[in-house]
Amino acid sequence: MTAPLGVALLGSTGSIGTSTLRVLDRHRDRFRPVALTANGRVSELAAQVAEWSPAFVGVVSGTPPLGSGWRSGPECLIEAATRPDADIVLNAVVGAAGLQATLAALAAGKRVALANKETLVVAGPVVMAAASAGNGTLVPVDSEHSAILQCLAGRTTADIRRLVITASGGPFRTWTSERIPSATIADALNHPTWSMGSKITVDSATLANKALEVIEAHYLFGVPYDRIDVVVHPQSIVHSFVEFTDGSVLAQLGVPSMELPILYALTHPERLPDSGVPRFDPLTAGSLLFEPVRHEAFPALGLGIAAGRAGGAAPAVFNAANEEAVAAFLAGRLSFGQIAQRIAGALDDLAVRPGSTLEELLEADAEARRHVHSRLSC
Repeated sequence: MTAPLGVALLGSTGSIGTSTLRVLDRHRDRFRPVALTANGRVSELAAQVAEWSPAFVGVVSGTPPLGSGWRSGPECLIEAATRPDADIVLNAVVGAAGLQATLAALAAGKRVALANKETLVVAGPVVMAAASAGNGTLVPVDSEHSAILQCLAGRTTADIRRLVITASGGPFRTWTSERIPSATIADALNHPTWSMGSKITVDSATLANKALEVIEAHYLFGVPYDRIDVVVHPQSIVHSFVEFTDGSVLAQLGVPSMELPILYALTHPERLPDSGVPRFDPLTAGSLLFEPVRHEAFPALGLGIAAGRAGGAAPAVFNAANEEAVAAFLAGRLSFGQIAQRIAGALDDLAVRPGSTLEELLEADAEARRHVHSRLSC
């Protein structure tokens, strides 16, 4: 019998991390967590360690229990991602903090199941080069990109006419453009279909999340920005479409659960018979609606796509400014409407700067964060 594959799970206490552990629990004969890391939820991490007994445990910003032997500090992500017993690295870290671990894992020839979309947004060309040089592989975990991967099923980029990424529309899909800027934190966190962490939930409310996904799709599948569209689909049943050059369109459908794309990222191109996800029933799904994006109501989407088109340091600036603005909103220091304003300001001042090396991209990231912080009192 083949030994279970070792999985290094970065960000184990977040929504993707806990979903991943549920997936692993159903397939203990195929997978075993050899490394778990968390940002600062020490008590939750300790409970996971008691359940799984991984060989390596790391906490990025919290204090490890006395005598636990856990590693601490940001470098624990790279240590976990490069362990010899880790066959797969599932990167579920939130934000640009996950970039260095992805690069290290790819350089070590690992399969990276990527839920940290900021990795490709901040440093897409650098990451793809690292995958090629180290013989590592990237497999997307996001439901939208997993859907595209499944629809392609071995077809080449030359066969693609267009990618269509779906968006739920978030909690403000039916709000007027005049009402949205005054939304509260509770309003923004009240997502209608998905249960996620606070940062990504706010990103879904602004549609910045879809901008990140468009940029990620550009790098994952090699499709130009003018052939990647976004449509609003409030039921979150169709996760993406692929239109081929002959006019045929394939879509991947499923109930809104991250456990299915997580499992597929672990097994691709294989499929296991028990995903644990409820089966899709078209008779009970009801009507499936598709609507255009209201760009005037959700300016963050257009800002992010424009940054992706501009290339260089612009995507890194967009991502960093968004991360800091969202954190300020969640801390009560910015209004919801000011999130896009702070992103736009950072792009206006910083987007046109070098971005061909990792060092230049990290400096652009840091400068964008300083830009937003310096204007929090404005």
